[in-house]
Amino acid sequence: MQSNDVYAKDAGAALRGSGSLRRDRVFHALAAACALVMANFGVDAEAQAPSQAISIQSLVGPNVMIFDPSMPTSQIQATVDAIANQQLSNQFGAQRYALLFKPGTYGSAAVPLTFQVGYYTSVAGLGALPTDVTINGHIDVYNQCNTAGFCIALNNFWRSLSNLTINVTGLSGCRSSGNFWAVSQAAPMRRVNVTGGNLTLMDYCTGPSFASGGFIADTQTGFIINGSQQQFLVRDSSIGGWSNGVWNQVFSGVVGAPAECFPGQASCGGPYTTLAASPVTREAPYLYLDANGHYNVFVPAVQTNSVGTTWGSARKAPGTSLPIERFFIAKPSYPAFLMNIVLGLGFNLILTPGIYHLDRTLVVSRPDTVVLGLGFPTLVPDNGVIAMSVADVPGVKLSGLMFDAGPVNSPVLLRVGTPHSHRSNPANPTTLSDVFFRIGGATAGKATVSLVVNSDNVVLDDVWAWRADHGNGVGWTLNTADTGLIVNGDNVTAYGLFVEHYQKSEVIWNGNGGSVIFFQNEMPYDPPGQTAWMEAPGVLGWPALKVADSVTSFSGYGMGSYSFFNQGLDIFASNAFEVQGSLSLGSLHDLLTIFLDASRGRGGILNVVNGVGGSSTIANPDVAVTVVNYP
Repeated sequence: MQSNDVYAKDAGAALRGSGSLRRDRVFHALAAACALVMANFGVDAEAQAPSQAISIQSLVGPNVMIFDPSMPTSQIQATVDAIANQQLSNQFGAQRYALLFKPGTYGSAAVPLTFQVGYYTSVAGLGALPTDVTINGHIDVYNQCNTAGFCIALNNFWRSLSNLTINVTGLSGCRSSGNFWAVSQAAPMRRVNVTGGNLTLMDYCTGPSFASGGFIADTQTGFIINGSQQQFLVRDSSIGGWSNGVWNQVFSGVVGAPAECFPGQASCGGPYTTLAASPVTREAPYLYLDANGHYNVFVPAVQTNSVGTTWGSARKAPGTSLPIERFFIAKPSYPAFLMNIVLGLGFNLILTPGIYHLDRTLVVSRPDTVVLGLGFPTLVPDNGVIAMSVADVPGVKLSGLMFDAGPVNSPVLLRVGTPHSHRSNPANPTTLSDVFFRIGGATAGKATVSLVVNSDNVVLDDVWAWRADHGNGVGWTLNTADTGLIVNGDNVTAYGLFVEHYQKSEVIWNGNGGSVIFFQNEMPYDPPGQTAWMEAPGVLGWPALKVADSVTSFSGYGMGSYSFFNQGLDIFASNAFEVQGSLSLGSLHDLLTIFLDASRGRGGILNVVNGVGGSSTIANPDVAVTVVNYP
């Protein structure tokens, strides 16, 4: 256990930040107040005094690698390869990394920089624009192969790529013509510019190449090969074409997207769900270096009816730059009380890679607070507390975070807002970008609900809530979890909502004016019997998404639920979706169910929505049962 004076010296450096002396008097006052409060905890307040500039590397710790274009390519290659070799198979390990590239060019046609991205690894450029950092080479994710040569991407979770240009070059043979991003859930690609080749979401060089992604936003590419990807969301991007659909390919505000075609058919391809524009968005905040060599975090502004990238034609998106001095940079060893102090004093928070064991709830109480994760920082409540609670204030931004349930049941892992208050600002919504939840897998975790959204006007942008179906501590009575998401607030918009394997209604939507653009669900694999999995007498199983009877307005686009009951028993769900009967005509668009794996699965889903749509069972495996509009 570190002593308080160690925390203070480290924290004092974090408060001072990097670059020039602090830039405004407000920060001086906050830092002084923080020193006084920390002194009351027996922490060395002298460490909070102003001092000379210190390097960013000393603040973020050894698991954040910051590369400079002046470094030899061989040196960078050796570092990224060593991390990849450790992380490619490290699905439930504790190691986490952020690989950050300062503005400039890396690799060349003669000496390309090519590497793979493994688990819990974030790769990002540090430019103001994606074109400020160019990688001549590849940044790839491939299939994982077992000893029998069975190669798939179904478990390629928890990795990310953002804010840079990839000029595809340097490989020969099967993988030479495209950058490979064969991922599944929780593997976002944001603000990426792909030139010189295709982007392929399938690793077609090894088989059978199954994949279950995925999320792309604010990205510009040439032709995209979907291949075997079962489902995918592309939002607010510009693409040079799209190869094919499988079950649920969704496009929102995408230049070059294929036209609406659902269900898939010979005349138009598909299946494609295509929205001309995204109703309300805010891109994720990101760390960057300005022209003077100072670190800042850029917070993009809210957009409505958005189309295409925010940065095309070298334009800088509207938004606000926050100097690094306004952030407290935390390490996994820091106690929760210290992070709460600095949040309460008005600092933003950067969480560096690692696992944060929390003995109390992290409280975000001030409007416009940014909590930014680097390298998949993972918050674990150790004693059944709520891991994080956000007050009912506008403009909070949470990005790049994992919540991992602890061994003692938590009622909720992340709570946004307080019930029934309905306090918010539609022009400044709270936004969750790339926020992921896990129940079991790494260890036997328990949480009744993963995410509760009480505030109005919240944007959920790439959320995966996963009750583990494999790994450690997995079983019907071990990693217990009722529901992935409960929405009580009004006018909540979700893009890329992935919720899987929870034991009761997996999503419960109680708020009015909500919208879901792309939903992917798998029902729990492991109910021990039908009687253990009943919503009510005569109602088999539980729905993937339930809209409450009190809701009068809700819209959904491209929503799929799949079943694979693997206990050797016929277990059924009456409906994948349950909604209130008085919703406006056509509130739900492009719904589907799938029965997975006829060789091992049993049971199935009897109806798509409210008794409509027909069944997906062993009689029609791997065939989408669809409803185009409901009601």
